[in-house]
Amino acid sequence: VQADGTDGNCVTFVLHDEDHTLGNSLRYMVMKNPEVEFCGYCITHPSESKINFRIQTRGALPAVEPFRKGLNDLMGVCQHVLNTFE
Repeated sequence: VQADGTDGNCVTFVLHDEDHTLGNSLRYMVMKNPEVEFCGYCITHPSESKINFRIQTRGALPAVEPFRKGLNDLMGVCQHVLNTFE
């Protein structure tokens, strides 16, 4: 979801079938990026299993870039934990 009149640096992603487990972990990974000015999420309603995940970046960096990088970094951390566990 992108607000009218914005250039893509402030976007709210709607993630279905997710909760605090992904939301908080992904927020942490995205906030490690120095180009991210704001990152937060909220659960729309306790009976709905979706979250609104908002990212706002500094400058001309599109918000989808730190979103993708955060997901990839989180997958890498999860893979490392899995390999260490096994």
